[in-house]
Amino acid sequence: MTLAAPSGILVIKLGALGDFVQALGPFAAIRNHHKGQRITLLTTGPFEEFARASGYFDDTWTGGRPATADVGGWLKLRRRLRAGEFERVYDLQTSDRSSFCYRLFWPGPRPEWSGIAVGCSHPHANPKRDFMHTVERQTEQLAMAGISNVPAPDLSWVAADISRFGLPKTYALLAPGGAIHRPGKQWPPERFGDLAQRLAGQGIAPVLLGSKAEAPIMAAVAKRCSDARDLSGQTSLLELAALSKGARLAVGNDTGPMHLTAQMGCPSVVLYSGVSDPALCGQRGRAVTIIRREKLSDLTKDDVLGELGL
Repeated sequence: MTLAAPSGILVIKLGALGDFVQALGPFAAIRNHHKGQRITLLTTGPFEEFARASGYFDDTWTGGRPATADVGGWLKLRRRLRAGEFERVYDLQTSDRSSFCYRLFWPGPRPEWSGIAVGCSHPHANPKRDFMHTVERQTEQLAMAGISNVPAPDLSWVAADISRFGLPKTYALLAPGGAIHRPGKQWPPERFGDLAQRLAGQGIAPVLLGSKAEAPIMAAVAKRCSDARDLSGQTSLLELAALSKGARLAVGNDTGPMHLTAQMGCPSVVLYSGVSDPALCGQRGRAVTIIRREKLSDLTKDDVLGELGL
């Protein structure tokens, strides 16, 4: 009996939120290029529901990020990958961890591979790739793999019922958090509190977004503005997108939720310090303003209000 040739397509995108949002255009491009083929996404738990709702994938696998010492997790992932009958893999994570998945196919056969894994069939062979914005870098990577048309992200498919939050018609989204290990990327929460107070005074309800781990930051904002509504840790990605669609405006640090507000078309002001470069990872959208100061503590509430026209 002759076995059927592998025909499936695997896409690897593990996170984080901003990177995932910026991969939506490449996801669509891969889907369009491989019409009629089964496409599987290897990702992590936080993105499963969002990825399934997008319609770009036939299957969504989680468990794509075993801990370094989790031998059992890596062996499980290896068995799954080798049984997947993948003709081609698009590694859009392009990290050491995702590149290691290429080695999990040893001793072979290995699928065609677009990424940066040593020895892969379709390498992103640009030595300056790390100095490109994420969007242009992934577009060029796919072009080198034969996909020349990468559209802008289209989130028209997003749908979620946000009535349970009971928000007023006019509200603003504030994302005062960020990576705990990179405090230099954060505007002082007290300034967010002052901004929230000004918004509330103009009839724009301030709504705080973030993760549960950012609770102390949210508390510091709420201490300055008791009218601020804290939804941190309470929203799914689909709900966050729906909230962005209905918001009057959004202001936040360089953090994941701001990529989603920007792509949903919400007028978004994103705050950058000198420790990160918007030329490499800046939010994209039709109404995005980026304010950058070497130290965000030098940025005043009036500076932000001026950009908002308030």
